[in-house]
Amino acid sequence: MPYAARRRPLRADAQRNYDRIVSAARDVFARDGAGAALKEIARQAGTGSATLHRLFPSRRTLLEAVFHDRVEDLCAMAAQRAEENEPGPALLAWLGDLNTYACASRGLAASLLQDSRDADLLEQNAGCQAMITNAARDLLRRAQQTGAVRAGIRAEDLLALVNAISLAAEQHDDDEQADRLLEIAIEGIRGQAA
Repeated sequence: MPYAARRRPLRADAQRNYDRIVSAARDVFARDGAGAALKEIARQAGTGSATLHRLFPSRRTLLEAVFHDRVEDLCAMAAQRAEENEPGPALLAWLGDLNTYACASRGLAASLLQDSRDADLLEQNAGCQAMITNAARDLLRRAQQTGAVRAGIRAEDLLALVNAISLAAEQHDDDEQADRLLEIAIEGIRGQAA
C-alpha cells in the first residue's frame, strides 16, 4: 500500500500541494542530498514554506514520504532474496541491494537510520527505519541459524555498516569504493560454515 494511502485524507487543494511537495523533494533530494534546503523544495513545488511545514512538520516526515515506497520495494526484495537463495547468500545479496540504494540516495541512510529527533517515527511499525531493520533482522536470523553469518552480529550493526559505507562513498563520489567496502565487510561477518 503506498505511503500516501495510509495518511488521513486531505482536502483536494492540500493533496495537490502534498503531491507537488513530494515530487519536488524527490528531485531536490536526488540533486542535493537529503540535507537539501526545505525552502528550495517549497519554491520548486510552487508552495510557501508554511505550507510545506504544515504538511511535513519535520525534514524526517518529508523524507519518509519521499522514500517510503522505495523502502517498501527494498523490503519486498529482501523477501524475494530469501525465497530464491540460501540464507547466507540472501542476506549478502540484499545488503548489496541496500548498499546500492543507500549510495544512490545521497544522505538518505544517514537521515533515516541516525536521526532520532523525530522519535515518534522511529516507533511506528510502518516507518522506513523499522521496515529496513525488520527486513535485515529476518534475513540475518536465518543466515545465523545456518552458520553462514557469525553469531553476535545484530541487524542494527549491518545497517550502521551500510550507512557508513554510503557516507564514505558519498564523500568520495565513488560507487565502486562502496562495493569494495561492502565486500571487505562481508568477509568480516561470514560464519564458519561459509
